Amino acid sequence: MRTDYHGSSSPNFTSFGRSILSMKRDPVVHSIDHENTNNQDNEIEAFQRQVTQRFHDLSLVDSNELLSVTWVSKLLDVFLCCQEEFKVILFNNKSVLAKQPMEKLVSDYFEKSVKGLDVCNAIRDGIEQIRQWQKQLEIVLCALGNERSVLGEGQIRRAKKALIDLAIGMLDEKESSSNVAHRNRSFGRYTKDSQGHKSLKHFRSLSFSVSRSWSACKQLQAIGNNIVAPKSSEIIATNGLAVAVYTMSNVFLFVMWALVAAIPCQDRGLQVHFNVPKNFIWGAPIVSLHERILDEAKKRERRNTCGLLKEIYGIEKSARYMNELIDSVQFPVGEEKEEEVRRRVEELGIVYGALKNGLDPLEKQVREVFHRIVKSRTEGLDSARGSQ
Repeated sequence: MRTDYHGSSSPNFTSFGRSILSMKRDPVVHSIDHENTNNQDNEIEAFQRQVTQRFHDLSLVDSNELLSVTWVSKLLDVFLCCQEEFKVILFNNKSVLAKQPMEKLVSDYFEKSVKGLDVCNAIRDGIEQIRQWQKQLEIVLCALGNERSVLGEGQIRRAKKALIDLAIGMLDEKESSSNVAHRNRSFGRYTKDSQGHKSLKHFRSLSFSVSRSWSACKQLQAIGNNIVAPKSSEIIATNGLAVAVYTMSNVFLFVMWALVAAIPCQDRGLQVHFNVPKNFIWGAPIVSLHERILDEAKKRERRNTCGLLKEIYGIEKSARYMNELIDSVQFPVGEEKEEEVRRRVEELGIVYGALKNGLDPLEKQVREVFHRIVKSRTEGLDSARGSQ
């Protein structure tokens, strides 16, 4: 994921941000102060252009790939890049951080970011749950995927049992999306034992990373509270830095919301709104993606899903078809029926391959987001104290 903005043919990008930041420029000013102000303006404008371009790129995704493991991975790359650039802006303007209203704006942002730590833990648990489904897919593929052997009753029974366990596990997760459970495992307390249980029933008894009363829906609402566009007085008083904080707050909220939308987690809910004024042009691709994801959630076949991740839908769809097909199998298996089974196995194999290749890197990225939030908050607060 690139970190530098290379320009755009759109005229909006060339003039973007100047109308917002120009209101704080004082024509009667010393030349050095004027130069510093222009440099700061350019820095904030560049940050907003980069945010705009990155989310514009994300919004170009085809509907079939929206919320895929690959797309979610790109989204986290975007967040990590934006977070790093935001940190640099704060570091370069440490003298302003201890002054009001900047001190409160930065403090509020970091308090919101801390709420994202629980979201990261819950998402990590959701990824682990998907791994359990992946194991059931692997059993089906091993049972039915050997093209050199004729399908027998033993293979069919083994595949059938795995499909039943898979269906039960996914049903349990759908219920847990609205019924909170006791969870207390976090990034810092992950052990090999948590990977060793093959039974879905046993897995459901494992402790997870958030408390019994924790709710993804309420956490998102807490993160989104009081994110309002800065007033002209705040822009002037903060030398435009209020714009950068507002931009990063919306980026953070959207990324956390999209993770909850995609990955199974406790008490999911998508009731978050993005009302970004039109003069913040990065709002257009973010709002567009928000609307597309909501449209996906409203589709009949996705309404009661435990997560909008493309691969979860692939698991549900392929497993359902395979289950119906196996139920219709009679022995000895005819050539036509066997070919149909092999075809369905190939479909399952595609979903399995996407999970096998994508889940581990995705979990590492979520872990990196978690630690980057902690590190950025610590460094940001230290910078504010150091400027006092």
